[in-house]
Amino acid sequence: MARVSRSLILLILACFACTALAQSGANAEQRTARYLESIRRQPSLQLAFLREMPKGGDLHVHLSGALYAENLIDYAASDNLCVDRTTSILIAPPCDDSCEKYTSKPAIRCAYGDHVIYNSIVDAWSMRNWEPGEASGHDHFFATFDKFSLATHNHTGDALAEAASRAAEDHLQYLELMHTADAVQSGQLGAKLGWDDDFARTRERLLAGGLKDIVTATSKRLDDDESKMRSVLQCGTPEASPGCDVKIRYLYQVLRGLPREMVFAQILFGFELAQTDPRFVGLNLVMPEDWYVPMHDFELHMRILDYLHGVYPRVRISLHAGELAMGLVPPEGLRFHIRESVERGHAERIGHGVSVMNEDRPLELLREMAQRKVLVEICLTSNDVILGVKGDAHPLPIYLRYGVPVALATDDEGVSRSDLTHEYLRAVQTYDFLGYKDLKRMARMSLEHGFLAGSSLWSSDFRPVAVCANDRAGAGKPSSACQKFLDANERAQMQWKLEEEFFGFEKKF
Repeated sequence: MARVSRSLILLILACFACTALAQSGANAEQRTARYLESIRRQPSLQLAFLREMPKGGDLHVHLSGALYAENLIDYAASDNLCVDRTTSILIAPPCDDSCEKYTSKPAIRCAYGDHVIYNSIVDAWSMRNWEPGEASGHDHFFATFDKFSLATHNHTGDALAEAASRAAEDHLQYLELMHTADAVQSGQLGAKLGWDDDFARTRERLLAGGLKDIVTATSKRLDDDESKMRSVLQCGTPEASPGCDVKIRYLYQVLRGLPREMVFAQILFGFELAQTDPRFVGLNLVMPEDWYVPMHDFELHMRILDYLHGVYPRVRISLHAGELAMGLVPPEGLRFHIRESVERGHAERIGHGVSVMNEDRPLELLREMAQRKVLVEICLTSNDVILGVKGDAHPLPIYLRYGVPVALATDDEGVSRSDLTHEYLRAVQTYDFLGYKDLKRMARMSLEHGFLAGSSLWSSDFRPVAVCANDRAGAGKPSSACQKFLDANERAQMQWKLEEEFFGFEKKF
């Protein structure tokens, strides 16, 4: 009886301890929420708060667009590239011999000693100082990539290091980088072999024609690029950058504005690469949605994705869809891209989704997305500068109202001159109804809907799975059973780390 009584007492004490711990965590979250409300009209304090807030992952970020123009100038100078003084387009050497102002093709390193040309390059390669005029925000934004693309060719490792460092500064743990890692070699193979309406036959021709060799070479190239990244960040040394702790995965980036035979080959390559190399967790289709080929071939692209998804059902898909606004394309072009991307393109996430209310039966679509748990990657700054859609015209509040999962993302933070902290800041300053718990939920959603391997830490509504139900991140080591679960599931491991970060952050308030 004495042993039973002691066991009962210990059990009761343990229950009290668990209850106290849970209440303590809830109180910390409430205090943090109250603090954010107290600085609702103080942007500088909001910025400091949001800079330190854990944000989980950035699920919508293009590697080349993540680079600031200042980084790209350094890359171009190290490769001895030249620049067209009038257009700021990079040109291969030889350059003009002089840096004098009368030269038309100076070496880009001349910009280091000439603030006029340096500033004009930064403005041309980004949205800095852009004003409405001859070129729309949309056209200026997308024109930047052709201007600086030569600078990126030999610097993928440097770019990865830069992206990881900026993510760490933003208190991010995870990046899914869109990256055309084969430098369009798969597309070139598709152009060489030509088009065939029979998808199965085309697939076999590409696989037999060398596509698998491109997969192998691409993985090897990424090995080298990641090695360079770790070297730049000094990973594994006492001077290691915080960027070393950011987990990076990749979405193969298909250029949907290319001819159909090239797009098919790239999509197939993305499926093969993701099936072979675990660092590539899925694929996405990129380039402006309103351009002629992406609009004209949209239905074809969905059919290709539908067919190849049947062949590679385990490969994950996120699609740009609804990065459109009224007037950019005819009204009929706004009515189906998001629904088709979900239903026929098998997208588990939608990038942008700005034109959702222009879709046929939009409320029905919103309910479907909520039921299917299709997350929308919300890029507020990008949608403003490219499409002119912001504030009440942006569908973020509608997605939230209908229970569609959302996460904030940067898109092209270097071109936009932003970062994820400022995306959160823009959200808070634009929408008064967004509180700390909403922001915390978005951060959690970024990891819940990231394409990381393994099971989730959460069973439902961010309650831990049974094996970790009695554990609390940040309040000590997890139980052996919970730790075993975390070790076996990369996704749960990252989510546990995020909860530890929240625990430490909220203690400050």
